[in-house]
Amino acid sequence: MPEPNVPSAEIGVAPASAESPRARRIIFVLSGVMIAGVAAVIYLGEGGRAGGRPGFLPTLNALLNASASLFLLAGYSFIRKKQVSLHKRSMLTACLLSAAFLVSYLVHHAQVGSVPFRGSGALRALYLLILVPHVLLAAAIVPLVLLTLFRALSERFDAHRRIARITLPLWLYVSVSGVVVYLLLYGR
Repeated sequence: MPEPNVPSAEIGVAPASAESPRARRIIFVLSGVMIAGVAAVIYLGEGGRAGGRPGFLPTLNALLNASASLFLLAGYSFIRKKQVSLHKRSMLTACLLSAAFLVSYLVHHAQVGSVPFRGSGALRALYLLILVPHVLLAAAIVPLVLLTLFRALSERFDAHRRIARITLPLWLYVSVSGVVVYLLLYGR
C-alpha cells in the first residue's frame, strides 16, 4: 500500500481520471464527427431551400428529449438509493433515447433545414435566452456523455462519479431545454 503523502504518479499508478490516449482519441473523434455532422446538416444542408415541411419529427424529437430527461432523473434516483443495476439500465436507456433523438433531429433538419423563430419582443428574448445555452451545451455534452459512459463501462466508478456530477445537470438542461425550444418554436 502506498504511503499517504506520495502522489500516485510518483509510484507508477495512473490517476483515476486518466483515460488511455486511444480512448481519448476515440471520444474526441466521435464527438467531433457528431458535432460537425449536426452543424453541416443544419447550416450546409439543402433542407431549408428544398421547402420541406416539419411533419411529425419535431414532436418525436421533443418526446425523445422528454423521455431521456425522465430516464436521467430515474437513473439519478436509483443511484442515490444504491440500486446500481436500475441506474445502469436507466442511464443506458437515456443514452439510447438521446442517440435516437440525434438521428431524428438530423433527418428533420436534412429535410426542413433551420426553422426560424417567428415570435418577437419578450418571447423572442426568452427563446434566445434558452436557445443559446442549449446549443452551446448540446455541443459540450457530447464528449461529456461519452466520457462518463466510458468510465462507467470501464468500471472506474470514482472517476465516473466525479464527471457524472457535471454531466447530469448539463445533460438534463439540454434535454429539458430542447423540449422548451420545441414548444416555443412550434407552439404546440
